Amino acid sequence: MKVNFVDLKAQYATIKDEVNTAIQDVLDSCAFVNSRSFEADFAEYIGTEHCVGLGNGTDALTLAMKSLGLGSGDEVITAANTFIATAEGIGLTGATPVFVDCDPVTYNIDPAKIEAAITDRTRAIAPVHLYGQPADMDPIMAIAKANDLLVIEDCAQSHGATYKGRKVGTFGNAACFSFYPGKNLGAYGDAGAVCTDDAELAAGIRKWSDHGSAIKYQHDFEGTNSRMDGIQGAVLSVKLRHLDAWTQRRTAVAERYNAGLKDVCVVPLTAEGNKHVWHLYVIQVNNREDVMAHLTEKDIACGIHYPVALPVTPAYAHLGYSAEQFPVACPAAGRIMSLPMHGDLTNEDVDLVIQAVREVAK
Repeated sequence: MKVNFVDLKAQYATIKDEVNTAIQDVLDSCAFVNSRSFEADFAEYIGTEHCVGLGNGTDALTLAMKSLGLGSGDEVITAANTFIATAEGIGLTGATPVFVDCDPVTYNIDPAKIEAAITDRTRAIAPVHLYGQPADMDPIMAIAKANDLLVIEDCAQSHGATYKGRKVGTFGNAACFSFYPGKNLGAYGDAGAVCTDDAELAAGIRKWSDHGSAIKYQHDFEGTNSRMDGIQGAVLSVKLRHLDAWTQRRTAVAERYNAGLKDVCVVPLTAEGNKHVWHLYVIQVNNREDVMAHLTEKDIACGIHYPVALPVTPAYAHLGYSAEQFPVACPAAGRIMSLPMHGDLTNEDVDLVIQAVREVAK
């Protein structure tokens, strides 16, 4: 029996009537470039005063940083083991990403290693709530306050995750979300958003996203075109109503995986005080190629997130990092693999995956 890594068809089947009605409403109103209703819904859900809908998560990072004044000559500290969009957002402002190794248990940026990376050019920290688990925000915010640094949260994988009872996205100056279709809260195309309590920052991001203009044909600077379209906003508003229930199912799947796999591989752990939303379920094995080949043979989808730490990718070779500088992230990149994880997995699906992994994992 096939087990999909994600299953958007199955998800759509459960909300088809709601989604079709929402899309038809957009078609009837012709409000094709208007996501204000979703922005209000999502700001309320996260717990911020403002949300600005954008074209994608990378633009969310880039425009948040540009609106905060980051640019050439500045440095932004971020995680070594994240998707490249985090670092791209920094680089597209003209600033330089400075990579820090990860915690061996949570895979999130290790706060104990941040201060050593601070220089007189450091302007911000961009923690990533990786795989759906919150980063350790208390020490990160304390370091930022002590050094007068901005904090831009990358929440692309952590919709609804909480740290000590508080949703991620409410700690920093800005929080950047992706709604790529495969996310826990995914659109039917590309979409992103920035959440913030800063009204001036929200207005600046909105201006950046609309050609540097708050008033039609009055352009204060060269911006870009990155607005969330009406259909994506409508779809996301529908899905937002189901997000917590989907998260509960993801959590149950993760617990079942943990129980079935903890004696044959390194299973992911949730830090005390965290609510993990399980965007990805990532294990470590010493014979990854064998395990992945076996799962593929069994028609079970799997993946690697991410196969190479960013500091040692060709895109950042000019920064001169070596693998030895990241003794956690670089070795882990050769052992991690992601198992199917979504809200429509059945217990039978999960048990098939567990059985297949157990047959070959070392």
